[in-house]
Amino acid sequence: MNIRPAARVPSTGALLALYAAALVGSAPAQSPRFAVAASGGAGCLPEGNGYLRARIRGARNLDLDWHDAELECEGGARTSSPGISLTFAGPLRPQGHRLRLVFGVRSAGEGTPGSALPTNLTVIFEGERQLYATQGDDKCTVDSLRQERVAEVAAGKSSRAYRVVARGFCTAPASTLSGKERIVVESFDFAGRVSYGHGAASGSGAPK
Repeated sequence: MNIRPAARVPSTGALLALYAAALVGSAPAQSPRFAVAASGGAGCLPEGNGYLRARIRGARNLDLDWHDAELECEGGARTSSPGISLTFAGPLRPQGHRLRLVFGVRSAGEGTPGSALPTNLTVIFEGERQLYATQGDDKCTVDSLRQERVAEVAAGKSSRAYRVVARGFCTAPASTLSGKERIVVESFDFAGRVSYGHGAASGSGAPK
């Protein structure tokens, strides 16, 4: 690990609410749509070309450089507004600690490229009961996005899958729920996946 590292998915706002409930010990019963993928799986993309890089400064100072084999990723259409939601979970560390980033990219359509797309971002430190969120899509921007159709390898699925390659930045911080701590994701770039249609994989989930 390098830490320098139409089925529709829930909106980032819905994920934020669920995570917030989990952090204070009052999470609702788990829905299958929020099940966390088992660690040590097959990686992010079947072709092995997924990744996430990010520079985080503020209350946490991290430079992430995650490669496909140490990543879990998922994505799909947003539920609350036009766009896509993608989640990336990094390597599982001791005591169940794990870092998860959730991007909600507004106005991104199926298979289409985009630029200057408003984006909300949630950064979850699983196992540490800590969450940072922009709570809006006016603080981060995806300045370049493209989508490449990929084969859906799972048997019995009729979904349409795309490799999403994007880069962007944030100009304002993400805060903890109390507002006492802040981080700024100064830059990020990633390659993950989104699925659309019947049989599409479910969205990223809250910790059990």
